[in-house]
Amino acid sequence: MAYPIAKIFLPPIYHLWLRKVEGIENVPKDKPFIIVANHASYYDALLMHSILIPKINKKIYALVNSFYWKPFITRLFLVLGECIPVYVEEEKNHKEKNKQAFEKALNYLKKGEIIEIFPEGKRSPDGKLQKAYTGVAKLALKAKVSVLPCGIIGSNKVLPRGANLPKLTRCEVKIGKLMFFDKYYDKKYNKKVFEEVTRSIMKKIAKLINQEYNY
Repeated sequence: MAYPIAKIFLPPIYHLWLRKVEGIENVPKDKPFIIVANHASYYDALLMHSILIPKINKKIYALVNSFYWKPFITRLFLVLGECIPVYVEEEKNHKEKNKQAFEKALNYLKKGEIIEIFPEGKRSPDGKLQKAYTGVAKLALKAKVSVLPCGIIGSNKVLPRGANLPKLTRCEVKIGKLMFFDKYYDKKYNKKVFEEVTRSIMKKIAKLINQEYNY
C-alpha cells in the first residue's frame, strides 16, 4: 500500500528542492545492487528513492539507524517503508540484531532486490564526509553485487540540523558508475579487505561531491 502511493507523490515533492541529477544512465534496471550515498540531512532519507524508483520501478529497502524506530511517527514510516534497522549505538544485543539485519538485507539482494545504505551511519554535522562503517563492503562481497555510488551536494542547506522546514534552496545529486568487486571474490575476507573496499567506495563518493576522503 505504501509503495504505490509513495511512487506517485514522493518524486514531485522531493524535486521541489532538487536542482539537477547527473548520471541517471548509470542506474541498472535488471540486477540487484546497493545504493551508497553520503548523508548530511534528513532530506537525504527518501531522496534517492524519489529519483531512482521511477527509473527502476522497484522498491528500495533502506538500512536505517535503529534510533529512528524509537519515536512513534518515524517508526510508523519506517515500518511502512519496510526499512531495516541497524544498531550503530551500543544497544543491548546489538551484535545479534545487526547480524539479523545483515542477513535480511543479504536475502533481499539474493532475491534481486535493491538495498540502500548510508555508510557514515549518521548525518554529517557540516556536510563533510565522515569515516564510514564497513558494513557496505561486507554486504557487497557476501552478496556478490555491484555498488552504485551517489553523491549528494547541498542537502544540509536544504534541511539543516535543527530546522523544521526546508529552506528555499536546492541540492544536486551525482550518480557514479557501478562499482564491481569481482577481484575480491576469491580472496579470504578480513578486516583489511572490508576497509579497502569501503575506502574505495567512499573515495568515489568524495570525487562526485568534490571532497576528499582521508580515512
